[in-house]
Amino acid sequence: MTRQIIYSIALGVFVCTTAMTITSILTPHWVSYSVTADTGAIFTKYIGLHKSCSSVDEPKCRPFPSDDDCRDDQFFCSMWRSSGFLLSFATIVELATLITFLVVIAGGKYKREMGWKLIGGLLFADAVVEFASMGIVAYLFDNDSQFVIPGWGLDWSFILCTVSASVSVLIAASLAASAWILPPEDDYEYLEDPLDA
Repeated sequence: MTRQIIYSIALGVFVCTTAMTITSILTPHWVSYSVTADTGAIFTKYIGLHKSCSSVDEPKCRPFPSDDDCRDDQFFCSMWRSSGFLLSFATIVELATLITFLVVIAGGKYKREMGWKLIGGLLFADAVVEFASMGIVAYLFDNDSQFVIPGWGLDWSFILCTVSASVSVLIAASLAASAWILPPEDDYEYLEDPLDA
């Protein structure tokens, strides 16, 4: 049976994965481009789910994809925006998972015995949504013409999201394993028999 300490450790790890997901959404480092000119100047461009930053643009960052970006390639814009939507949805699933963790930890023995199923289901749902979002970005990176130029690469926001989704799966598997392997939890202590004293 999964114990309170195991839920607490899993919750601590999951808070870190949630922070990684939110960071990956807020930072424009899903796909990056860097090239050094003959003069020695370095040109960089970073694309995130919701904004793009360039070393030569003024202002440095702008919303992405913009209407100008979508005039020639509606498919790219639709898919990129879908990826951003999916990852935003994943944060809602993560919030529900955090609340479920707190309810299970604060609940009694029965909630801890059965709670791993609900938490595990939410963790797997979160991972599926995150992997789908990353799959869209990876597909566009491999197949869209704007990323054909050498110098483009998947950046650390993509890696953060990958780690976050993978750890969610590991937490779910660990909770399930502990539920099957550990003996039942004793929620009470036996009292001494006063007649035997």
